[in-house]
Amino acid sequence: MKITDLPEIFLQAMPILKKIQQAGFEAYFVGGCVRDLLLGKKPHDVDIATSAYPAEIKQIFERTIDTGIKHGTVTVLQQKQAYEVTTFRTESGYQDFRRPDHVTFVRSLSYDLQRRDLTINALAMDLNGQVIDLFDGVRDLQKGIIRAVGVPHERFHEDALRMMRTVRFASQLSFVIEQQTLKAIAENAALLKHIAVERIHEEWQKLLLGSYPQNGLRPLVVTELYRYCPGFNGQVAVLKKMISLPRLKFNSVAGGWCLFGYLAQFTTGEMTELLRAWKSSNDLIKSVIVAMQATKLLENSSLGEWQMYSLGWKAIQIACENVTLLGKKNPMIEMQQKYQKLPINNIKELAINGGTLITELNLTPGPQVGQLLADLEKAVVIGHLSNVKEDLLQQARIIIKK
Repeated sequence: MKITDLPEIFLQAMPILKKIQQAGFEAYFVGGCVRDLLLGKKPHDVDIATSAYPAEIKQIFERTIDTGIKHGTVTVLQQKQAYEVTTFRTESGYQDFRRPDHVTFVRSLSYDLQRRDLTINALAMDLNGQVIDLFDGVRDLQKGIIRAVGVPHERFHEDALRMMRTVRFASQLSFVIEQQTLKAIAENAALLKHIAVERIHEEWQKLLLGSYPQNGLRPLVVTELYRYCPGFNGQVAVLKKMISLPRLKFNSVAGGWCLFGYLAQFTTGEMTELLRAWKSSNDLIKSVIVAMQATKLLENSSLGEWQMYSLGWKAIQIACENVTLLGKKNPMIEMQQKYQKLPINNIKELAINGGTLITELNLTPGPQVGQLLADLEKAVVIGHLSNVKEDLLQQARIIIKK
């Protein structure tokens, strides 16, 4: 197969391939960029593989960075762009089921492609647009199949994270995992416990944000791979409920986690504990917890002004999306209109602050000022008081007298 109309991102990198070839070596675009090109998607970046060894690459190009030279990767700097150029290699010995113990540089593209995870990722393309497909990856792309390169059992023993990558690709591409590959995931699922939680979480987040999350969740359950994800053992009913929802789609990672926690009927403490087990950031934990609170409120009734203000638009948006997934009429437009009518969206928009209260009312700094400001804030939000400095100060005087 030959591709004639290449996107700009490939054309910009062509001089790299040409210069390597002029020096007497082979060079190709490889992996995900070729896959995305064949799927009609715009690649975010390009990966280049070559028969030249790292030392030879550094001789060919004037400006390079040793980014991963131990594993054969040199970054080439050209025209304000950085390109990762990696030597063809074979790998052996995977004591930790993640990283190879030994990396051997080779001159053969075929050896390099053999070590890759999936046929749809084991694709290469030369500077003329000719696609090199040694494992029927193009056919699998056309048929919507995810298949391991060679013997699936061996691929997953080399790197257990590949099992999560496989179900993640099923979500992103809406592809079906080939039976032998699926069977190998089921047989090797326990190997996932050797993988760092952070890496598993990266794949889980990509699965949630995929165009077809059910296509990733289903094999996660069928193979029992979920049992080796933090806190998921015992939550199969929740995952199955998510799979059963029509039009399942998330616009944010927090939205996916929120729905999971809501369906599991987790308390704030339980959800926080789960997210910490997944090594989640404090920002994500906060977003999920507030979104769960919003979902519980919105599932049962509409939201009042103070509730909307306290929750914030991000949480309300997630709640609207999730109650819609659960079968309720989409309240997004109604909530958006109500939220836009709020006189202020945060305390910084209040016409006065603590300093103003202290100065104008001759108050002593302390908890009293904070409580007074909070009372004024709520009065403005619920429409009992206008957000005008003089009105706020007058109300503050009344509160103090009481």
